[in-house]
Amino acid sequence: MRLAERETPKVLIVEDEMLLRMRAVNLVEDAGFHPVQAVDSDEAISILEGRSDISLLFTDIQMPGSMDGLRLAHAVHDRWPSIKIILVSGHISPTEGERPADSQFFGKPLNVAKLIPAMQAMVRAGDGPGLAEQKSDVEPERQARSVENLTVENDALRLLLEQAGINALNLLAQSGIEAEERAAADKLQKLIVGELHHRIKNTLATVSAIASQSFRCADSIEEGQIALDGRLLAIGRAHDLLLQTSWSDASLIDTLNSAIEPYQTPSVRSFNFNGPDIRIHSSAVIALSMTFNELCTNATKFGSLSKPGGWVDVAWATTEKPSMNLSWRERDGPAVSPPTRRSFGTRMMESLGQQLRGRIELTYNPVGFSYELDVPLSSLEPR
Repeated sequence: MRLAERETPKVLIVEDEMLLRMRAVNLVEDAGFHPVQAVDSDEAISILEGRSDISLLFTDIQMPGSMDGLRLAHAVHDRWPSIKIILVSGHISPTEGERPADSQFFGKPLNVAKLIPAMQAMVRAGDGPGLAEQKSDVEPERQARSVENLTVENDALRLLLEQAGINALNLLAQSGIEAEERAAADKLQKLIVGELHHRIKNTLATVSAIASQSFRCADSIEEGQIALDGRLLAIGRAHDLLLQTSWSDASLIDTLNSAIEPYQTPSVRSFNFNGPDIRIHSSAVIALSMTFNELCTNATKFGSLSKPGGWVDVAWATTEKPSMNLSWRERDGPAVSPPTRRSFGTRMMESLGQQLRGRIELTYNPVGFSYELDVPLSSLEPR
């Protein structure tokens, strides 16, 4: 480890979504600290037990594993009280009493202008009050006027909501819907709205991460815009596929076909698929769609799809482990040489292996680039 890296404060990032984890890595680096990554609470605890240089825990609340982020935060606070804690979520908003002492919470999408200074203050200054606990500098008279105005507005809103409720009940009664059915419908509506709210926040956080990465790694605004458009279209196509199955799972072949469709040339067979169809869960659908978008983009710009006659062989098979081995091999394209820098696409493909608990290998053979994925079936199959 280099001397500068040893002296830089370390922040442990715990996030199971690869794009959001990469976004968090950038934020930690922008704050002047060194990121250490984990995909769940079990890996985070293992890291903390093996090293003593972590200054701050940056964790999502909703995660798979033996503990969610909130329980992880309390466990870290109890065992390593000197470590400061930042909690983030797009769905849950824990109260101050539910969080460990001196911790801070930020909702997704993350407010970078507030998050980075808060992170720096917690690591370097230590015991400063949380942003939500800082004293307001608004004059008491203005505060009183604001409270009075809010009270009037709330009363008016309450009356409108009560009237709307009465109208809704009358309509339901006219439709012959009984009280128990109304209660069930109301409960279902709340569940649907809550799930929609959660998905929208997660999508906004993901889009923010993609936009940040696309422009961060681009050589020009135009290049960044093209990369961003392609990645958002890849997510949109994956979402379209999942909507057909109520966001539960999808066919692997359908996922790959949907990902490569924008890069297909009419009347020319550019891709050769060979492998059995399996059902994969929604997170794997999105991750594989985005990875194949990156592979297609690179092949179109630099690889086998950048010249007439070039093509790509995509093959996969299941093994007795049980696991799935998937390969992407480019053929009859220009001579290949290793890149001079690690792009966002490369980092994302490597993060995919970590997210799905598999192994990724990128090979830059002169005769053609190849991508290999070896992943446990348990990381792909519907939960």
